Amino acid sequence: MSVNAQQIERLKALGTATIHEAQGQKGALDAGLKPLDPTLRMAGPALTVDIRPSDNLMIQYALTKAKPGDVLVVDAKGFLEAGPWGDLLTLAAQHIGLAGLVVNGSVRDGNAIIDMGFPVFCRGLSIKGTNKNQPGQVNVPVFIGGVQINPGDIVVGDRDGLVVVASNEVDNVIAKSTEREEKEERIRIGIKDGKTMVELLNLGDTLRRFGIQ
Repeated sequence: MSVNAQQIERLKALGTATIHEAQGQKGALDAGLKPLDPTLRMAGPALTVDIRPSDNLMIQYALTKAKPGDVLVVDAKGFLEAGPWGDLLTLAAQHIGLAGLVVNGSVRDGNAIIDMGFPVFCRGLSIKGTNKNQPGQVNVPVFIGGVQINPGDIVVGDRDGLVVVASNEVDNVIAKSTEREEKEERIRIGIKDGKTMVELLNLGDTLRRFGIQ
């Protein structure tokens, strides 16, 4: 199912925490994947890459298939002792117009990538380089951070983390996320009016059930 640019921008604005809650607390990648620059947000359809640890041949190939707006999602098997991505690949990605990168592993040239303003989410940094002689796969399902990511799924990332939205659920997720935002705004108003969170979330019965008065 095709997802348009307006939907992508809406998901980016809604943010990962809201989306995760709104879609039934699913799709969140584990907290070990961190943004290099927490001030950046990203959202876009996944271009998935399955690579061998310490080899980035298939990343080079994947960039020949990438389209503007894609998020490159690389499964490096959680290997931290080599960085299959650095500043030159970042430059190439920006030239293509990629929206960002997720690496189940490390990257290098961290300062340069931050200075370039390219959103990158990874498990760590490593100064060690990689080889370019191992096969892999592009545009196949990958399993990262406890979540299966299919080609074309929408990956959203911000300071809080990463969440995946199935491409055929985007409209529903946006609607439910918007409802959640509206509910939270009503709670904010209630707090300013002097109400407690127990009142606003109707937690009285739950507390009484545990004998808490």
